[in-house]
Amino acid sequence: MQFGVFSVSDITPDPTTGITPSESERIKAAIAIAKKTEEVGLDVFAIGEHHNPPFFSSSPTTLLAAIAAQTERLLVSTATTLITTNDPVKIAEDFAMLQHVSDGRVDVMLGRGNTGPVYPWFGQDIRQGINLAIENYALLHRLWHEDVVDWEGHFRTPLQGFTSTPRPLDGVPPFVWHGSIRSPEIAEQAAYYGDGFFANHIFWPKEHTERMIALYRQRFAHYGHGAEKDAIVGLGGQVYLAKNSQDAKREFRPYFDSAPVYGNGPSLEEFTEMTPLAVGSPQEIIDKTLSFRDYVGDYQRQLFLLDHAGLPVDAVLKQLDLLGEEVLPTLKKEFEARRAPGVPDAPTHAALVEAAGGSREFRPGENRGDNLTAGSPYQEA
Repeated sequence: MQFGVFSVSDITPDPTTGITPSESERIKAAIAIAKKTEEVGLDVFAIGEHHNPPFFSSSPTTLLAAIAAQTERLLVSTATTLITTNDPVKIAEDFAMLQHVSDGRVDVMLGRGNTGPVYPWFGQDIRQGINLAIENYALLHRLWHEDVVDWEGHFRTPLQGFTSTPRPLDGVPPFVWHGSIRSPEIAEQAAYYGDGFFANHIFWPKEHTERMIALYRQRFAHYGHGAEKDAIVGLGGQVYLAKNSQDAKREFRPYFDSAPVYGNGPSLEEFTEMTPLAVGSPQEIIDKTLSFRDYVGDYQRQLFLLDHAGLPVDAVLKQLDLLGEEVLPTLKKEFEARRAPGVPDAPTHAALVEAAGGSREFRPGENRGDNLTAGSPYQEA
């Protein structure tokens, strides 16, 4: 099982000081947090994609490439890549390039985002959100699995004899997670392709997450990818921890009360009761995280939201120290002890290459179609 952190890349005033960090400060903080994530023994760092204030992560692959260059084993990922408004050709190229520069330490999480105006900003209609997600991923999947693609759809110009470059590292595309908070159509899409399904699992009650994961598992088996237990599941979660529960609540309360996504709603205590939010001692974080398995079954990836709501970078790094020292060892041990026989491990590039029968390297040949000239675009080395 993989453990890690994810960030939504918000730039929010610290309610205890009134200071709002600059974009540059937040970007540098994200890199520091990612490096600390690896240092304390976690496996994954993921960042969202946004194109409007108060967020900074408009180019996740650029940030992730910088992080990959400064780490050794950390798996870098998006917490959302906007499959609806990004060109699938550009996604195919950007993430294949990131695969190569990171030596395979990358996967991608596709989603529709949470900002409605992003659709017209990129020339799309929000009323077509689900249809865009379905069609664009169908093209992206082909671009990664086929060396030469002929394509015609509703939302972009046709392709004739097109080859995206570079080709995926070792002939194996990045592992794909389909992320969703509320849309069963996305769970269905993940199941159809045999990809992973990631439930955001922050704001909604556990019953909602339970239903979404159950649907994904049932449809995964329906499409012949294996038994329900073979489906690849990831969960989000949000934590704030301190040595004792009282300090955790006291320290986090002003951030909770002032955060745009929480303020003027349920109290901190009510929200932790109703949702997966965990604020407390290391043992309380352990107990609540282990409880997720009770309603989703065995799963492969757990990401925690630590970096948001105006929390200063020093506080986030302190959280990571506690998470690595006092939470992670127990979670790894307990999840492994409780895992049912035969449940698959979390996906890695090495495992995907092995499952594909080994590495395939390609050398550029002549192009054709939209790639300008006739002939076969690639030849095996």
